[in-house]
Amino acid sequence: MRLPVAPRCTVQRNLAATYRKAARVPDSPTAADTLDVPGARLYYERRGAGPPLLLIGSPMDSTGFAGLAGALAGDYTVVTYDPRGIGNSSRDDTGDVTPEQQAGDVHHLLSALGGGPADVFGSSGGAVVGLALVTAFSGEVRTLVAHEPPVVELLPDSAQVRAQIQDIYDTYRADGADKAMQKFLAHAGLLESASQQADAPRWQPSPEQVARMRATTDHFLASLLRPTTRYQPDIAALRAAPARIVVAAGATSAGQLANQAAVALASRLGTSVAEFPGDHGGFLAQPEQFSRELARVLGETT
Repeated sequence: MRLPVAPRCTVQRNLAATYRKAARVPDSPTAADTLDVPGARLYYERRGAGPPLLLIGSPMDSTGFAGLAGALAGDYTVVTYDPRGIGNSSRDDTGDVTPEQQAGDVHHLLSALGGGPADVFGSSGGAVVGLALVTAFSGEVRTLVAHEPPVVELLPDSAQVRAQIQDIYDTYRADGADKAMQKFLAHAGLLESASQQADAPRWQPSPEQVARMRATTDHFLASLLRPTTRYQPDIAALRAAPARIVVAAGATSAGQLANQAAVALASRLGTSVAEFPGDHGGFLAQPEQFSRELARVLGETT
């Protein structure tokens, strides 16, 4: 998962190294708006022209897709949004936020934009939301590209993984976000990736962005981590849905937890895994290359 946190501790420096600043792309006019949905208000942006393409992240907000959205805006009407409780979006409660609830939010957003079917790219937890969206509202999705969804319940050692994730949550409740994130990054296999990229260009957030990222990290650990990783895809419903589902994984993230889960999902669906540039956050570091591969996959008809 792309988890933004402040850069003053080891975990935060590792994340900054892992998720390098996206390459500069031509600016595209952006229209911003908000939408009231049950229990929340969503902030969303539109840019470009062409068939609709929705980019979903979780717990990432819309700013993480800026490079990718800009690279795709010449061919698509690209929609990004902040999930409930993240960034500029709010929510009315403080409990768990499930993939099914987020899928309902996306359904309301697509309806407000004129309805589907739309192409959807989901990354990490956003890919899990995409699977829930296809399950509940399959007619609203033309193609879902699910990039490294952490559907760890499909793994053969799912009980052990579930216990490890519960331990991360318990650490957060007892010792705070920094220690919990250290455990999470190690568990997901992202610490080694971060250290390998220590010399790469790094994203330098502003003080305002740092504050937003700290809040997002708490929201992720408190309300998203467990419901997202405990989601069990309805394989029969996904196979029967009219939507085309493409399971994707990073070229350099083999062996990491979310990559393993993507492979397991593709196997259950009877499909192959589409390889995309980079690692778990490849669209951040290589938006141009990533956008070309995404456009190619979306252009396929079978």
